Amino acid sequence: MMARLQLCAMMGLMAAVALSVSLAAAEDSGLPVVERGPVEIVKKETHPVLFRQKREWIWNSLYVEEEKPAPVAYKIGQLKSSKRVEVKSFKIDGEGANTIFSVDQKGDLFVSRSLDREEKSLYHLTATMYDGNNKLIEDSGDFIVQVTDINDNSPVFPRTYNGSIMERSTIGTKVVEVRATDADDPTTANGELRYSLTHDLSAFQIDSITGVISCKINTLDRETKSQYVVVVKAQDMRGMASGSTATTSVTITITDTNDNIASFTRKVYDLQVPEDHKLNEKIGTLELEDRDQIQNKEPTFTNDNSKMFNIELSPNKDGNLMLKQALDYETTNSYTFTVQVRDNLKNLRFPADNVNSAVTTAQVNVRVLDVDEPPIFSQPIYTFTVLEERVVSNIGTVTARDPDRANKSIRYSILDKDCPISINPLTGQLSTLRMLDRELEATHMFQVRAQEEPSGLESFVKVNIIVQDVNDNKPELAVDEIFVCENDFTNTVIGTLRATDKDDQPTSFSFSLASESSNFTIKDYGNSTADIMVKQGPFSLDDPKDYNVDVRISDGGRPIQSSITKLSIKSCRCDARRIPTQCKAGARRMGVSVHALIAILLCILTILVIVILFVMRKRYQKDSLASMKNSGEIHEQLVTYDEEGGGEMDTNGYDVSILSSACNDGSLLRRPDHHPHPSLYAMVQKAPPLHHPQPTACKGDMAAMIEVKKDEADHDRDGFPYDTLHIYGYEGPESLAGSLSSLESSSTGSNVDYDFLNDWGPRFKTLAELYGVDGPEYYHQY
Repeated sequence: MMARLQLCAMMGLMAAVALSVSLAAAEDSGLPVVERGPVEIVKKETHPVLFRQKREWIWNSLYVEEEKPAPVAYKIGQLKSSKRVEVKSFKIDGEGANTIFSVDQKGDLFVSRSLDREEKSLYHLTATMYDGNNKLIEDSGDFIVQVTDINDNSPVFPRTYNGSIMERSTIGTKVVEVRATDADDPTTANGELRYSLTHDLSAFQIDSITGVISCKINTLDRETKSQYVVVVKAQDMRGMASGSTATTSVTITITDTNDNIASFTRKVYDLQVPEDHKLNEKIGTLELEDRDQIQNKEPTFTNDNSKMFNIELSPNKDGNLMLKQALDYETTNSYTFTVQVRDNLKNLRFPADNVNSAVTTAQVNVRVLDVDEPPIFSQPIYTFTVLEERVVSNIGTVTARDPDRANKSIRYSILDKDCPISINPLTGQLSTLRMLDRELEATHMFQVRAQEEPSGLESFVKVNIIVQDVNDNKPELAVDEIFVCENDFTNTVIGTLRATDKDDQPTSFSFSLASESSNFTIKDYGNSTADIMVKQGPFSLDDPKDYNVDVRISDGGRPIQSSITKLSIKSCRCDARRIPTQCKAGARRMGVSVHALIAILLCILTILVIVILFVMRKRYQKDSLASMKNSGEIHEQLVTYDEEGGGEMDTNGYDVSILSSACNDGSLLRRPDHHPHPSLYAMVQKAPPLHHPQPTACKGDMAAMIEVKKDEADHDRDGFPYDTLHIYGYEGPESLAGSLSSLESSSTGSNVDYDFLNDWGPRFKTLAELYGVDGPEYYHQY
């Protein structure tokens, strides 16, 4: 019994395993898996129990071959169910349902057109089944229609490929990897590609599966062949003859490496160089021949005369012969030496191509050319010493020579014209023009020129003259303000004396009194300091006498220099700590420096010049006004219209008659040589006799008069400008309304006689002159 139970359990386990394996295999193969129904979980207490609902759909895997013509819809499968129903109908939904795919009453599934797998490889559909009453019999079931692939696409190279490889690379070195694509199913032979080379198979090979092109030989030489073009073929169907193919060209460039030895182009190089050639400059070029590219050339040079010459690498990787030491034709006029070249070859497992033909040693012949050179000084710089305060005739000699064989004569000169040193033009001997003062200038520096005759070639050298010190300055007293207190006792130190000296010599100052003093004495300590002490008191602020001592200072030099300085001592009233609380006022000396005095004088002079110019200008203006008044010209009038005039007696405020004066010559000047006559105002107001015509206002000439006065004002530099020019008796020749002036407002036919105004007395004299007329002789044409 137990054996049967074990057997049943074993069979159930094997069935479950087999079912799971079959389901997994179906999923891996891409075929539709028939589901039996959703899984329901029924909970009972805490132990779930699984139940599977049974589904009645039954169908086979559905496949459609791509690109198959479908002039008439063809069957690809059938939808089935295990339920026994007499009348059935089917309905499908999903991708391509009822357009690409259709189903009939029997459940047969049809395709109505050609399909392309590359466009769409799977179609997901859903099927449902109804009975004759259109009642749902079977729930919807999902199924998939797969489009099977055919070899209808050729391989394609998506881009062009180029590669490079260094020459002399080893076998198998990767150059470039090429890739082609195929739209067919890559899991089938239709999409599996194989690669091969169809051209120039001597140097390169390709992996048929990966498409990697690699080097086939290890003797690639860029100098022999710098570029290869290979043709790559890609073929599907795993490279079988029935497969489709595509080709592409791949350009492979051979890059350069330094695998050739540099070689001289000649065995002998002949060069010429002038003897004045500058150091570290090129003399000539030693050309090399190297088949490698310039960036890979690495030649190095050596020569057996490296003391005089050096070889540097030029930008073109040739050798530039450089000068290291100065040449002298008179000493050596030619040089012969040997140069060698070596090359740092890389990556060579074999000898270089030109190892036997390369010229690595050459001879160089350098011929020095004679040049007329400037003089050469015996020293690069000259330094001499001279004592100050002396005229020295022989400080030293500057010497130069002509380096050429001609040995021309040389003349010397000093460039600085203000230099206190002179030089003999023939011998180069230096001397002083005046005595030198070290305290003013301790060192004199200048340049001496040596010039050949007659070529004029010249050279320059620097000369330093150091002025040595002589004890020629007297010592000077250096002391702070010294005061004496009223209560100072004998031997009280009231100050310390020190001294300074402009001379640059070791000094030992000594201090003493130049004259006897009854109140003070000096104690010299022998170390260039001394104390001034009280000798005898007492001292009082009320004492009118000022205290001072004469201090003699000696510097101890050779010769000894001494000086006497009057030292003033101020008397003060001090506290117990000898701090002054009140001091006697002494005479203060005020001094002004020379620079300040010059500045003050310049300011005073400037002020005087300004005052003189101002006075001259005012005087000139005054003379100009006087001359204008005498000339009778009217330049400007200041008329205040809101001010009441002086009446009839005010004839000087504004003389109207002068504006209407003589028009004949266009001038407004009063002419004293003419006889007086009535004004135009009077003439136009009083009617003349009938046999004399009334004078006109000369309207046409007034414009010319104004132009003349404008021209005079423009060209008169001394006159004042016209501000206003009022012509009250003139309206202008272009006015149609005539003059509106009150001067002509009276009737020309008036019989009023104003001669009676002359009888009214002196107060009406002015009015009589304006309106009165003595006779017809005053009427004349303007």
